[in-house]
Amino acid sequence: MNTDYKDFKYKELTEKIIKAFYQVYNTLGYGFLEKVYGNALLIELKNLGLKAIAQLPIRVLYTGKLVGEYFADILVEDKVIVEIKSAKTLLEEYEAQLLNYLKATDIEVGLLLNFGPKAEIKRKVFDNIKK
Repeated sequence: MNTDYKDFKYKELTEKIIKAFYQVYNTLGYGFLEKVYGNALLIELKNLGLKAIAQLPIRVLYTGKLVGEYFADILVEDKVIVEIKSAKTLLEEYEAQLLNYLKATDIEVGLLLNFGPKAEIKRKVFDNIKK
């Protein structure tokens, strides 16, 4: 992954998602359940003219057999998985969860958004050529 921000994959799209995140965070503040923030974020994303789907099913296969199914919070424009947290702080486990969602799909970019006491954002990339 190139660390030069101007070269980030889907930079303009992720900037719009982050803008929507801050709009929701600044309006609702801290303390609601993740579902509340997810619903509000869906509204903001759609207000920006973006295609956003909630609760995207992710199937995990092992040797071609289904071993688990998870649900990503939001998929934006079929390009970015958004995982929402409402925690005191972001933990490594949350980042690993998002990275695994990327590994299990053909989506390459993910955003981890925390509606905690302090707004936090983590960006993860897992290129399809590595899958």
